Amino acid sequence: MKFPNGPQTPAVLQMLRWIANPMSFMEACAKSYGEIFTLRLDKNLPPMVIISNPLAQQQILTNDTKELEAPGDLNQLFEPLLGKHSVITISGAEHQRQRQLLMPPFHGERMRNYSQVITDVTKQVISQYQIGKPFNIRSATQAITMRVIMQAVFGLHEGPRAEKLQQFLGALLEKASSRLNVALLYFPALQRDFGPINFWGKQMRLQQEADELIYEEIRERREQGDSSRTDILSLLMAARDEAGQPMTDEELRDELMTLLVAGHETTATALAWALYWIHKIPSVRQKLLQELDSLGDNPEPSTVFKLPYLNAVCSETLRIYPVAILTFPRVVRTPLSLGGYELEPGTVLIGSIYLTHHREDIYPEPKQFKPERFLERQFSPYEYLPFGGGARRCIGLAFAQLEMKLALAKILSSLELELVDNGEVRLKRRGLVTGPDRPIEMVVTSQRQMKSPILQTTTV
Repeated sequence: MKFPNGPQTPAVLQMLRWIANPMSFMEACAKSYGEIFTLRLDKNLPPMVIISNPLAQQQILTNDTKELEAPGDLNQLFEPLLGKHSVITISGAEHQRQRQLLMPPFHGERMRNYSQVITDVTKQVISQYQIGKPFNIRSATQAITMRVIMQAVFGLHEGPRAEKLQQFLGALLEKASSRLNVALLYFPALQRDFGPINFWGKQMRLQQEADELIYEEIRERREQGDSSRTDILSLLMAARDEAGQPMTDEELRDELMTLLVAGHETTATALAWALYWIHKIPSVRQKLLQELDSLGDNPEPSTVFKLPYLNAVCSETLRIYPVAILTFPRVVRTPLSLGGYELEPGTVLIGSIYLTHHREDIYPEPKQFKPERFLERQFSPYEYLPFGGGARRCIGLAFAQLEMKLALAKILSSLELELVDNGEVRLKRRGLVTGPDRPIEMVVTSQRQMKSPILQTTTV
């Protein structure tokens, strides 16, 4: 079988480039081989065919269960952290069941409950920063998204368990993001506990401590049986599948970890990038503040959510530096024509979100931050796909968008901020996702005097 062209260097060298900087590796390949190319990262595994053409993206993302499938076992990199029962690591009917159980908390009425949590948490976190004292903006956004997850997902507001769980989970995710731990994910033979000096062992011990707290919380909730609670853990515990069966404790634990990993680091990074770009380009900040100031007294969060320029800024942030740079892998089930190639069953296909978002034919001057492009035209779900697509599209995308917009609105309407250093910050690999290549330091220059109060109501 003839695969699309790709680098001919040994698999181990391709793997090292992939671990070190997948964005520059993909850009170099796209320059040499075009919008469909093949990477060989492991001589014992099938090659990966990477695509960035929107029509090809549409073909692979709308053919789930027909010519293509999206098996969970190809996402095994996530298993050490998320477990064997995560919606990311399971397949077929089991995946469909879990996804159906997970969907309700992220839609309609339920979303309204989260608006006040997001606004209150953002207010608490930003109140700690003093005028004239620099701080790392990503640490601030991480604090916001972690507390939102603790309250909205775990239903934990304060107390020893909430503090300990927050501490363990924060440390666990920080360790999981290190370059060494990422390398270990690609080499399963090294995923062993070699004693106190071993990085993998330390991570596993942290995970065990966090797991104990999570299982304690689940056990207590089962005993209490409080049907009035609206946090996501309570809703998942009450959910039943078509056969009337609830989730097991192990399934609950793995889905809680999935929601944490998918909803904490990612949204924190997107918020940090948004604040960087807003303060790097004065005209963007000025337009955004004018829009926020125009809301009048006591706007509802739904009004904030629908603001066109705020939406454009958030969309452009997720375009230029997407937190997830790839779709989940698909595997060809029946012979498939794609991009001029005849692909046989067993071929692994991955959409490059990063390359698609940087195509000059779709996004002129793709390296420039230009929110206006999202006001000037509508992009298809295969040209703009920060949350992936198809059967594996991010379940929490509406929650992430709500959190990003409400947190940004609260921060910008409360504080006058400046970048400490106006130098360029670039994208780098951070764990299995991406993040800034250096700390983004900001400073509060003054409290902002709003023309009218914002976000005082709880309705979305």
